[in-house]
Amino acid sequence: MRNVFEKIRELEEVAAYSKRDRLVQGIINAINEKVLQMDDPLPSVNTLIRELKFSRETIVKGYQELVSRGIIESKYRLGYFVAHGNTEQVMKVALLMYNLDTFEEQFYRNFRHQLGKGVELNIFFHHGNIEIFETILLQIRSKYGMYVVAPIPHPRSKELLDTIPRNKFLMFDRYEPLEGEFNYITQEFKQSSYNAFKQLAKEIKQFDEMIFLHSPESLDPKEIVSAFKKFLKDFKMKGSIVNEFTPGMVEKGKVYFTLDNFAMWEILRECEKKKFKPGKDVGLLSHNDEPAKEFVGITTYSTDFALMGKMAGQAVINREKIQQIIPTALAKRKTL
Repeated sequence: MRNVFEKIRELEEVAAYSKRDRLVQGIINAINEKVLQMDDPLPSVNTLIRELKFSRETIVKGYQELVSRGIIESKYRLGYFVAHGNTEQVMKVALLMYNLDTFEEQFYRNFRHQLGKGVELNIFFHHGNIEIFETILLQIRSKYGMYVVAPIPHPRSKELLDTIPRNKFLMFDRYEPLEGEFNYITQEFKQSSYNAFKQLAKEIKQFDEMIFLHSPESLDPKEIVSAFKKFLKDFKMKGSIVNEFTPGMVEKGKVYFTLDNFAMWEILRECEKKKFKPGKDVGLLSHNDEPAKEFVGITTYSTDFALMGKMAGQAVINREKIQQIIPTALAKRKTL
């Protein structure tokens, strides 16, 4: 039994681990290293309190997490026992997303499919709000076997993400730098945006000006702004950044680029009203592809969210180490 306590104490130097995390991961490590085997008894709650100086609540909640993941079991009046030698199984997965736009739904559907029926998946939305993000993380902390998180570009993101044990964490969608090794499946914005603009340079030059609809207060990746400015400079294009779409702003001879689907549809609506032909009188480029844009014929550049979801699901199920940036592809259609 002494070796079990040692496995728990070994994790004292892991700053991101709470006492409950150390208890849970220490017991998992003891099982993985054959210190504990199937049907072996675990230390009683009172014994752990005496040896580790942890609170009763911490130990009980740690044991409850291990029970919920199917790793240990509680036997009436006998205590806790190792129930399963396979600690790599994930019983509960928390998925924390921005929202459920069409392209993000592609991620979710493929992610859910890869997990299969044997995994409980709970989905949460932070909408790019750091307070909501923090509240959700506090509510779900230590309750799941795996946390799949789309982070927010914010100064406080790092400290909040550091509360998740690295072995339970997978970052997806946007990349936020963290210290040490961690798993991620993300997209890249700066170079991929520049490459898309570059591939469209011939088409864009047929118009008088390129307008990027972007509000500094929006969730649009800032890297796209710098890529846009670099493209205008390198290709000697006339262009500008406008904070938001306003009715009546669509003019002949201009290319409009937006990440906002509402603005995109309003531009098309105005083109129809003014009898402008998209691709000839007015150019339109959108970010993040989806079936509706393909059907209408809107030129886009986008990462493959379906592939991202599939790979994320496989990484969770197989407990794979993965650090992957999903490529971005340009889809030339009739609007540009």
